[in-house]
Amino acid sequence: MKRTNLRTASVIAAAMIGLSAMTAAAEEAFDLDTILAAAKQERPINIYDSTGKIVEMAEKFSAKYGLKATGVKVSANSQLEMIIRESQSGNVQGDVVLITDAPSALAQLLPAGFVENYLPGDMAAKIPAQFQNPLAISTNANVWAYNTEAHDKCPVGNIWELTEPQWRGKVAMVDPLSKSTYTDWFNQLETHGNQKVAAAYKAHFGKEIEEKGASAAWIKAMAANGPLATEGDDPVAEAVGAPGQKQPFFGLLSSAKFRDNADKGYKLGLCTGLDPWVGWTYIKLGLIASRTKSPNMAKLFIHYVLTEEGIAPQMKDGKLPTNIDIKMPADEPSGLMKVADRLMGYDSATGLDDFDRREEWQDVWRVNYRK
Repeated sequence: MKRTNLRTASVIAAAMIGLSAMTAAAEEAFDLDTILAAAKQERPINIYDSTGKIVEMAEKFSAKYGLKATGVKVSANSQLEMIIRESQSGNVQGDVVLITDAPSALAQLLPAGFVENYLPGDMAAKIPAQFQNPLAISTNANVWAYNTEAHDKCPVGNIWELTEPQWRGKVAMVDPLSKSTYTDWFNQLETHGNQKVAAAYKAHFGKEIEEKGASAAWIKAMAANGPLATEGDDPVAEAVGAPGQKQPFFGLLSSAKFRDNADKGYKLGLCTGLDPWVGWTYIKLGLIASRTKSPNMAKLFIHYVLTEEGIAPQMKDGKLPTNIDIKMPADEPSGLMKVADRLMGYDSATGLDDFDRREEWQDVWRVNYRK
């Protein structure tokens, strides 16, 4: 797969072929005064997001416009269930959903009409076409990290090293059985990354890999080497970055966790030279509940989150806005932008296939995993 940076990473939009009729196109014009006046006649809204930063974002939105919006931290898996049940019961609580499970939104939410796509007219020229339908508000990354207190430099140069005895039980990552973005990544690796994974194998072992599917072989070998599989990124960040460790874990985690260096005194370092990729990307969609009682306020929030002021709290966590006019802050803690071209970008061509094969990849991990 061609290397790509965060802004141009392949995204789920291409997989929307045939579904565009189910989503709303950009408005021809966006009149802030008109939509704000209408929003002030509507009831308060709730916004679902998988990051706690949504609380701050909703509070700032409310203060800016004199409205009442509440940010609610909800995992991507729970978002799906809540959105579907609320819509079916006619009791919508989540008016706006910011969701990182793009394949599920593609396969379940949009086709069934539980949510709608909305792109403010004045943002059409600022959001690249591949991010518009469905609307992606940001591109996020999971990266390989090490403990800078215990190591002068990244102790791993090739992903195949992680399958060897010296790293048995010393790699930490989110359990692929608990977070679907990981099984989506597995499918992306097999579909688009085999050549690079095979090349990395040869570079490390000095011979061609015998297995036909290099990526599947690496995934199986990783599982068999007993990584610490956690329920989220926080335990990974602690296992890798907590100070005072003689033999800390090496880990794969959200770039957002590098803020723990300042907040918790962690020693997380980005493994910038890892072959073939330093990490991988996924996107966050911004969608509106089809049966919301406050459509104008929901549209106003979507507009707000596409501005620098609106997305700023998440930019501090290394989440890159899709609005090309917005620049990343220089003090973003992970240093991700320096190696953006060494991230494996999400290829939208297999978005629905990623969704369809999730259980298959979970079974691969389950069968091969050894503690």
